[in-house]
Amino acid sequence: MEMLIFDCDGVLVDSEAIAEATLVERLATWLPDVDIHARLGEALGLTTAAILDRLAAFSRHDLPADALGAMDAEIERRLALELTAIDGVKEAIGALGMSMAVVSNSHRGRVRASLVHTGLDACLGDSPIFCAEQVARPKPDPAVYRLAVDELGCQPGECLVVEDSVAGVTAACAAGMTVVGFTGASHVMPGQDERLRMAGSWQVMARMHELPGLVAQWRQTRLERLMDVERDK
Repeated sequence: MEMLIFDCDGVLVDSEAIAEATLVERLATWLPDVDIHARLGEALGLTTAAILDRLAAFSRHDLPADALGAMDAEIERRLALELTAIDGVKEAIGALGMSMAVVSNSHRGRVRASLVHTGLDACLGDSPIFCAEQVARPKPDPAVYRLAVDELGCQPGECLVVEDSVAGVTAACAAGMTVVGFTGASHVMPGQDERLRMAGSWQVMARMHELPGLVAQWRQTRLERLMDVERDK
């Protein structure tokens, strides 16, 4: 069973720039001795909790006790006001007609709200959602992707994943899946295409309209490999 798996933030919805702006504003006050912009670039794709822990390790200051709750609440408030779908993703989903799932480092409530707010819930229908809170270790650990394979009843080699971050690409590759890197969201920094390739992406695309062609290419490659296996028997 072939399965197309999307990350959510930065792949389905253009949320990372909103989250990053909120993190910069808050953390500049909480951790004034840290270069927040530089450190955030290194933490793309991690959970909010992991980002806070990572940046706090570089500071002489302590985060407020309620830092995670306050940050999540502010990010979600801004997402409700500003969030949009990635340009062309609805059309790409509609053109593919294959089984799909969402695997995200965000918590389920945020993923569902993001999909509803942007109308992508209607495009994805009853596609299953797998989130970081379902596993002990989020991306870049492959646990959430392995959970998805187990629950979906498919093999890793049957899955094509779309990810925008090194953490996400690393997780999906470690789970044995083929990954297309995506660099079309508004938060993407120069050189991200090469970083995604170095992390293991099979291909990298800058626009969602490229996805149907890459799916077709992936299917052809899989077919050729299966034919080779049959000939070698």
